[in-house]
Amino acid sequence: MKRADSSADIRRTLRWCRGQALGLEKAGFAHTALVEIDSHCCNTLRHNRPGWNVLEEDLRLFKEGAEAYKGVDLLAGGLPCPPFSIAGKQLGEKDERNLFNDAIDIIDAARPRAVMIENVRGFLGAVFHDYRERLKTQLDKLGYQTDWRLLNASDYGVPQLRPRVVIVAIAKDRAEYFDWPEANVHNPPSVGETLQDLMAARGWPGAAEWAAKADEIAPTIVGGSKKHGGPDLGPTRARAAWATLGVEGRTIAPEAPDRFFTGMPRLTVPMVARIQGFPDDWHFTGAKTNAYRQVGNAFPPPVAQAVSGQIAKVLRKRVLRVVNG
Repeated sequence: MKRADSSADIRRTLRWCRGQALGLEKAGFAHTALVEIDSHCCNTLRHNRPGWNVLEEDLRLFKEGAEAYKGVDLLAGGLPCPPFSIAGKQLGEKDERNLFNDAIDIIDAARPRAVMIENVRGFLGAVFHDYRERLKTQLDKLGYQTDWRLLNASDYGVPQLRPRVVIVAIAKDRAEYFDWPEANVHNPPSVGETLQDLMAARGWPGAAEWAAKADEIAPTIVGGSKKHGGPDLGPTRARAAWATLGVEGRTIAPEAPDRFFTGMPRLTVPMVARIQGFPDDWHFTGAKTNAYRQVGNAFPPPVAQAVSGQIAKVLRKRVLRVVNG
């Protein structure tokens, strides 16, 4: 006896994070709710998509009512990176900022058909092997098959390397149909190709020469945090890498170079946003520092689109269940 289960309408997502929201939208998902604690990020989401249901609250508080979202198609988000970041102390589950346990509670309450979580590559460190296996076991008990992979944003058209771990958990009856997205067949554009028009926007005559020399993809954009880091392109090593591309990384500029400019140009927030894979019509609200941190800490939308697009295919797939007897 066979029964066909058709899931053609992929509409409902529950998510927390920032750049993912746009990528999921481009993959065909509609957002039931977007949970974000940072007021600046919430303002940006509301500004660009007034119709989105943006909930400005702590994820730890949100989980108390997560059962109201039971049955959403996809739960997606980016959990705090410092607990697993090589740049931090790598305290993992002992770090007070670790929200994986809270995410498991939300998954348990909402029981989405699929889960997508993004984190830094430090999550794959040997020191966290037991933690990863425990996470997989927890999701297995909730009915999911889990896999993770280190993805480079440059493989999906983003002009920077930006390695990130993406964790995908699919309901077991559909998990076998999930495939990770294939990398683009062409390399992404260089920094010069990506930014030449923005560098020339105010008449800087050196833009073309600068672009020709900035002929590699960008180093990973560093966003900083509320406690550490300002509107700059990262620590000394990162700034040195930017300098080889002809970019001054000590600060972010309020606007592009004018026609009298000499020296090494700085990037503006819109330039950094383009390097992160955001479209030019996506506006980051707030002062320069707050806007830059939103961009720098974002998950590149093209990568989110690539992975969630594969998840959407799984959720739409007609699955035949065979019942013996």
